[in-house]
Amino acid sequence: MVMDRIADEQKLITGEELIELGGLGRSELVEGRIVEMSPTGNEHGTIEGNFFHYLSNFVRREKSGKVQVGEVGIYIQRDPDTVRGADVLFISNERYIQQTSSGFLQVAPDLIVEILSPYDRWNDVMTKLREYFEIGVRLVWVADPQARIVYAYRAITEVTEYQAEDMLSGEEVLPGFSVPVSRLFEL
Repeated sequence: MVMDRIADEQKLITGEELIELGGLGRSELVEGRIVEMSPTGNEHGTIEGNFFHYLSNFVRREKSGKVQVGEVGIYIQRDPDTVRGADVLFISNERYIQQTSSGFLQVAPDLIVEILSPYDRWNDVMTKLREYFEIGVRLVWVADPQARIVYAYRAITEVTEYQAEDMLSGEEVLPGFSVPVSRLFEL
């Protein structure tokens, strides 16, 4: 298998080589090494779809950018390469026109949605948040399906908690966007 060959050789690979491998399944590239990830479950997929639905309807209506879903690869670092996969993201037209490749995003999205899975560890989530803010992401929503809470991070230490009965706002990243948090967790 390709993964075993890469692990045996201990060779660092680039994001470009990762995308060429194709068919690896759910994985990320961390400092040149492939990190396999478990497939998401049914609930995760439904919640991911809910975020995509509400965001994409709003963004299409406003013609303000693109919403992407499905572990979209984003370059976090180069040489050695780190490519993280976002559950859902919004990238404004202003940022998207800077994208020069059809491969992984080389431009930071404006908003990233991360949906927690039962096996996620908070220290790993916080590492991703730090990386996202370092490349210029403006807002990260971390959705916790078990607690039915969305945490809106504007910086690693600046967070607002939205309960099921609250309205989640797009703030200055998506002015005019809002959705009841409860709808995002509907199964």
